[in-house]
This record gives sequence, structure tokens and C-alpha cells, in this order.
Amino acid sequence: MTKHSIQGKVVLIAGGGKNLGSLIARDLAQQGAKAIAIHYNSDNSRSAAEATAAEIQAAGTKAITLQGDLTKADAVAKLFADATAAIGKPDIAINTVGKVLKKPILEVSEDEYDEMTDINSKSAFFFLKEAGRHLNDNGKIVTIVSSLLGAFTPFYAAYAGTKAPVEHFTRAAAKEFGERGISVTAVGPGPMDTPFFYGQESPEAVAYHKTAAALSPFSPTGLTHIEDVVPFIRHLVSDGWWITGQTILINGGYTTK
Repeated sequence: MTKHSIQGKVVLIAGGGKNLGSLIARDLAQQGAKAIAIHYNSDNSRSAAEATAAEIQAAGTKAITLQGDLTKADAVAKLFADATAAIGKPDIAINTVGKVLKKPILEVSEDEYDEMTDINSKSAFFFLKEAGRHLNDNGKIVTIVSSLLGAFTPFYAAYAGTKAPVEHFTRAAAKEFGERGISVTAVGPGPMDTPFFYGQESPEAVAYHKTAAALSPFSPTGLTHIEDVVPFIRHLVSDGWWITGQTILINGGYTTK
């Protein structure tokens, strides 16, 4: 086993119970991870997290579920502490937490702005902080952002704008944690064929997004699929460790930077 192999590693995934997070968890288990901690936010997502954990355990990998509101710094610290106590110090930490809001700037309330900042920026910052504090040397950290960071578009200021700080958090963390061999990256999928996407979009917008990527004609729906993203996550937390401080857009040519 090399220090950059997934085999035998301990993994923590924030938002690991559903959609992309769940597939990442199941994939890393298949790649030989020793134990996986699956975070979920509230009782609404508990059953999905437990189902993902049960599937992983049935395949022979230890899995636990942990609840926490990661918009609170203390809750992020507790998540890492509880995961470490239960399955050991993480080698890989992946944060898939996020919330979309599609509204014109003139219609975004202060409460909505604060909520988006807490979920998309603040939680990401403190996740990186606690990962840097708790991860083993030669660890890997990945944060999911959005391909809208490479877009020139209206209506997503409160979403893409509160994901944008994660790019600099990623660069700074890569510099600060690099002396311990820890790589830090951000991954921006294109619009994904999941409930996370459809809840915010009109039928006309969905139709546009399904044709917007250069490779849309070769996708079953024209959108990014979670299966398109997971192989890149797998690479970044193993052989792709030499990539650090970068934001990588995985979107079939939907946007670029």
C-alpha cells in the first residue's frame, strides 16, 4: 500500500448520504477504504445516510453516520472529533455540503444572503480548518463547489458568489497544509441530474442547461451526472495528490475559466 492509495484509508464525507456524496462514499468503499464516516445535516436526511452506511457495511467496509449543522463551527469540530473517536483519524475529508438559490439580486433578502453564506462559505471554511487539524499527514481534502464559478450569468449571485470564497480557502489551505503532504482541491460540477438541480429551475432553464455543454449531445440527459464526477474525486484523493490548490470544473464544456 502506498501513502496515496485509498486502500486501508479512513474517510469522512460531509453530506455523504445522498446524491453525489453517497456515490463518492460507496465508490471509495469499493476502492478499499477501511472506514467511512457519513455526515448528514438533519432528520430529513438521516434515513438516506443510514441507507448508504448500511450498503457500505454490507460490502465489508466499516461505516458510521454522524449528524451536525455544519454552519456552526463547534459542530464542525465535533464532527471531526466524533469521527476520529469512532473510526480513527481521517486520511481523506470530502465536503459536498451546499445550497442553491436562484434569484435576481434585487429579490435576495438579508436572511437568504446570510443563510447562503453560512452554508456555502462558512461551513466550507471551518471544514477545511478542522480537516487541517485532524487529518493524518499525506491526507486529501476536496470541497464541492460549482461550475458557475466560471460563468457570466444572472440570478446565481447568492449561490455562486458564496461558493467563490472556497477557491481562495482552497489555495490558502493548500499552502498551509502542504508541508504535511496534504493536498487540497475544489471540484465544480456542471448542472447535475439530481434533485439539487431541478428544484431551482424552470422548465425553460432546464431545457437550456441540457444543451449548454459542449458534450451535452453525448450525455443521456445533456447534464452532468454524478457518475461523471466520482472518478475525478477518486483520482484526486489517490494518485492525483500532486494536484493541489486548484479548482477543477467537471462539466463537459459547460463553462471554463
